[in-house]
Amino acid sequence: MVPYERYPHARAAGNILNLRPPPIKALQEMGVDTADLGAPCHTTFRNAAGHVRADVAIPAEVVAQYGGGFIGMLRPDLYERMLAAIPDGVLHTGKQVSAIDDHVDGVTLTFADGNVQETPLLIGADGIDSMVRRHLWGDTPKRPHNLHILGGFTFDTSADAEPNEVVLTHNRTVQGTHTSIRSKGVSGYQWWVLEAWPDDRPAPTDLHAHALPLASGFPGPLANLVSVTSPKNVQRWPIRDIKPLKAWSRGRITLAGDAAHATSPYAAHGAGMSICDGYFLGQLLAGVDLNSPTQVSRALTEYDRIRIPHTTSQVQQAYVLGKVFHHAPAPLRPLRDFVLDHTPLLQKQVGEKSPGEIVAQLDEMGSGILSRA
Repeated sequence: MVPYERYPHARAAGNILNLRPPPIKALQEMGVDTADLGAPCHTTFRNAAGHVRADVAIPAEVVAQYGGGFIGMLRPDLYERMLAAIPDGVLHTGKQVSAIDDHVDGVTLTFADGNVQETPLLIGADGIDSMVRRHLWGDTPKRPHNLHILGGFTFDTSADAEPNEVVLTHNRTVQGTHTSIRSKGVSGYQWWVLEAWPDDRPAPTDLHAHALPLASGFPGPLANLVSVTSPKNVQRWPIRDIKPLKAWSRGRITLAGDAAHATSPYAAHGAGMSICDGYFLGQLLAGVDLNSPTQVSRALTEYDRIRIPHTTSQVQQAYVLGKVFHHAPAPLRPLRDFVLDHTPLLQKQVGEKSPGEIVAQLDEMGSGILSRA
């Protein structure tokens, strides 16, 4: 199998990132150095007054084994570590696929430069605008959430933020979050603010200036973190996903990452799910005769069976949370907040269900990438 990258070099899309234990396990099994990759964090959901609505309690033994329940880092650092784990000459860059022809004996790829390559298996990890997904299943339009995120990072620790914590806070209309990060041995913080924003509305002209008053609506250090962040370290993401697919695989072709399950950052698990896709593909294809259509199809069918329910749940939960927190009618927002403040609803959904899913996925991953669970 040969990986092809459309761009002249593999590059990170964005700056801030968080990973949970399953993708950390997957990275370790795939030979990626995860030592001091990010800052281990504990997560709480809070209201605008600082009241804890949900405490995400990852089991202590999982935290100890994988270096945290929620690990804050910079996305370019992760790319650097992953690329370092790939042997020289394996990744082919600047290779844009222009046509796909799948047949019983293999898949023929035609590249924009005219070159043709035969492969026994094609894994389309080509993003939310995936050509491979379109080849398999036709057009799957992006679903706008009419939300956007402004986020950034700083290594200025003068803001006196809580170390090793993800403080995820909501007021009536905005989410404001900050979390610890580590980058190349240096501690800092990442932050983001999320608000309703029509998908067809132009982006703010000054992201930093737009983020600051949003952050000022929260208690604690969030506004100070935004204030001390260099504008060059602030980015914006309009939030879109694709409706979950009922199948990813057909014949010798399958999907992974955003091509399969583009997800709102409300899941905080999009990159992690993509990494785990690679783990399960490696596990299921280990020992498979790629010249056998039957063996390849059987492995990819099992891949769909394992991955689609989990990723569909995450995509849909993220979509619903965005609706609940940012698109509820104004008269219903006080009732929503009363329920979240005075009932265990959010605790059960994100404080208990999510840790249970993390443990279940670790169990599903088994003892290693070459050992079936």
